Amino acid sequence: MPVEPGPPLLASPPSPPMPRSPDAPVVIVGAGPVGVHLARELRRRDPRLSIVVYGRESTPPYNRIRLSPLLAGDTDWAGVSADAALPDDPWTQAHLGVGVLRIDREARCVMDSLGRWQPYATLVLATGSRPRVPDVPGIGQAHVYLFRSLADTERLMARRVAARRVVVLGGGLLGLEAARAMQRMHTEVCVIEHGPHLMAAQLDAEGGRLLAAHARRLGLQVHTEARVKAINGHGAVTGVTLRDGQHLPCDTVIVAAGIVPETDLALQAGLACGRGIRVDDRMHTSDVHILAVGECAEHRGRVYGLLAPGLEQAGVAAAVLLGGDAHYAGSVAVARLKVMGLPVFSLGEVQADTPDHCGVQHDDPTTGGHRQLVLHQGRVVGALAVGPCDAIGQLQALVLTRQRLWPWQTWRFQHSGLPGPDTASAGPVADWPADAIVCNCNGISRGVLGAAVDSGCRSVTALSACTRAGTVCGSCRPLLAELAGATPQPVPAAPALAALAMAAAGVATLTVVLPGLAYAPTAQLPWHWDTLWRDPWAKQLTGFTLLGLSTAAVALGLRKRVARITLGGFDLWRLVHVAVGVLALVVLWAHTGVRAGHHLNAALNALFVGLIAVGAISAGVIAFADRLPASFVRPWRARALWLHILLFWPLPALLGLHVFKTYWY
Repeated sequence: MPVEPGPPLLASPPSPPMPRSPDAPVVIVGAGPVGVHLARELRRRDPRLSIVVYGRESTPPYNRIRLSPLLAGDTDWAGVSADAALPDDPWTQAHLGVGVLRIDREARCVMDSLGRWQPYATLVLATGSRPRVPDVPGIGQAHVYLFRSLADTERLMARRVAARRVVVLGGGLLGLEAARAMQRMHTEVCVIEHGPHLMAAQLDAEGGRLLAAHARRLGLQVHTEARVKAINGHGAVTGVTLRDGQHLPCDTVIVAAGIVPETDLALQAGLACGRGIRVDDRMHTSDVHILAVGECAEHRGRVYGLLAPGLEQAGVAAAVLLGGDAHYAGSVAVARLKVMGLPVFSLGEVQADTPDHCGVQHDDPTTGGHRQLVLHQGRVVGALAVGPCDAIGQLQALVLTRQRLWPWQTWRFQHSGLPGPDTASAGPVADWPADAIVCNCNGISRGVLGAAVDSGCRSVTALSACTRAGTVCGSCRPLLAELAGATPQPVPAAPALAALAMAAAGVATLTVVLPGLAYAPTAQLPWHWDTLWRDPWAKQLTGFTLLGLSTAAVALGLRKRVARITLGGFDLWRLVHVAVGVLALVVLWAHTGVRAGHHLNAALNALFVGLIAVGAISAGVIAFADRLPASFVRPWRARALWLHILLFWPLPALLGLHVFKTYWY
């Protein structure tokens, strides 16, 4: 990468306010992941835009998230610096190892640590954050380390050889990873967390307890709700004293107590700051010519200490800088990682112990896993999982679409850890999480389908051929069409399915509104139709026929759920399933004379009619899915499916009681 090309540096700031020059570059202060992403995004959108990037560290840009694996010896410099390079072209100028000390807003210039002045058309502050250093006596001694930068990591790698007892201040993600990495040389490591449990920002109390138990199994000592009174020693660390009087001997202390947004440069320039540099939805600060992104930015009163929101902000800033109409509406904090080998997932709001929030938990005694959904006014606003979780896509979709959790979904989650077979049923499919399942029959995720679309699959047929999505029941084909940008196509045999759906709806309606078939008025008639519901043998015939049809309908439903069943296409099985439902209701007429009956008989009659009616709605929505808005089809199909299942559950028990009652009495 060229070191010096680009706009000339001024020896001193211009005295009069400098009008915006067409040659002035976009200046980015900060060469961390967010600053680099912004530079690359600007270059992608405008190949000739003049860009100047300042970075305090003299090393080439790298990914801070990979520092923990580097400290643990699980990766090398290539792994840390992969995909972190600035654009390499004549229009990008990088000043590495050079900080920015001052901003002259009136002249639109910045002064760097070498005393040089650089004009800018627009300035972007991506200054990130610095480690939070607690005000503890003795913290300035030798062998007290921070863990934030590559230089910090190199110092810890050198110290690891000599360290024998290490105390880590901070039980968040960074502290736990540093603690685990320092164990490599059989070093005793103790983690001190002042909060009630580990990773308090991402986990609830039970998740933190499970994580602490896992850490202890790995040989770490864990102290929660513990505060440090002093770091002992005379020039070099000899131990740590807690406020409860406990003394922990050690020769090394690592400070991982969180981060503080880097706002010094903005404050010196007179920009509005709170916890961070305040920005609006277009990432503008209080100066229209200065933007801020990443960990230094405060948006709508919130500072995000995570990489993903910073990258989103950088994308918005790039569009704004080039005249676009992009807006940043905030991010849902998400963490999906392995902490000391234990899978941890956290999304959105995870604390359920507030007056406005409540939690729904699932604890698996076989795996020791823990999951929780956090609800606000009945809608899912947060989710977390500790331990293996095969439903992350569903949990993400619930939170991102703020879906309402119905009572049966709550019950199912408490017992199985899954809120439903298909919870990604709201919002544009392109906005679903990568792990959200689109084709439930084959388990094909939105991420797999998105990759196929990017590779050139621009039709439902191409997506199905590439991924197998939509090749079983076909109900996800409207979603495939939406994702591929194609016109939705009707499901196979849609006219026949629509006709059967209308027939089922009609028969179900007649069953409800008809007053009941009249008895034969005279014995002189050649055929007494009331024999069907009066003669014991006739009632047994229609009763067992109805039982057989119900069993057949359930068996036909297995065609979608059991992949090994390959006889016939699913479209045919679905048609037969609906036809059997209609026939079952007709046989019910013969069995009851279209009379609802009382008590148990009335309950059975209502269940049969409800099952057929809901099935008719589901079949009709599928048949007309290509003509209806996708935003209408997805929730209605999901609701009809759930209600269909809910109505079926009591049917076997009630049928058994009905048969027992008939033969017993």
